[in-house]
Amino acid sequence: MAAPTSPHSPGLLPRRAVAAAFVAVPVLWLGARAQPQPGRIATPSQTEGPFYPVKLPADADNDLLRNGALSYRSGQSASLEGSVTDLDGRPLRGAQVEIWQCDQGGHYHHPGDGNRADAAFQGFGRVAVDAEGRWRFRTIRPVAYSGRTPHIHVKVKLGGRELLTTQLYVAGDPGNARDFLWRNLPAPAREAVTVPFERTSDGWQARFPIVIAS
Repeated sequence: MAAPTSPHSPGLLPRRAVAAAFVAVPVLWLGARAQPQPGRIATPSQTEGPFYPVKLPADADNDLLRNGALSYRSGQSASLEGSVTDLDGRPLRGAQVEIWQCDQGGHYHHPGDGNRADAAFQGFGRVAVDAEGRWRFRTIRPVAYSGRTPHIHVKVKLGGRELLTTQLYVAGDPGNARDFLWRNLPAPAREAVTVPFERTSDGWQARFPIVIAS
């Protein structure tokens, strides 16, 4: 459900203006590279956006529903898991996965958004992959805000290098077709970053396999 919109205060980053600015930014699609495994494409790169944390929070683990001693009770809880592999399907051991997203009210922990996010929502998390390249986060099912369809930002790092920055989308969300970033991706790239969220007895569950080209 889209968060209610309201004018931003002077000095803040207006959502629609920010969104419009990114239309001109070319979307990098890494899937055009050689693919050793037939049918296996690299996860496409997308813009980082304006709300990556200026300073990483003290609590930056893989549970975004707890921020220090606070527990986040809004939104719909979700388990987001996946893997990081290369084009041959080999796990990228030592890689770190970061995610960040807005809270149920559509706000990020960022001065450009007025630091209006709920203090109980961690908003950002990072986790190291295991020996099989697997990772997992506990968060909320992403919500829409003015100008954007529901999405979660994802970044993969290895040894201090940024290997990929992209965005994850909810399969079947009606806002996808109106979203400039999702709409501008080639069809195979859209499929690579659009995942179903399935309802379970413990909340929503989604799986996002990440494939790195190099």
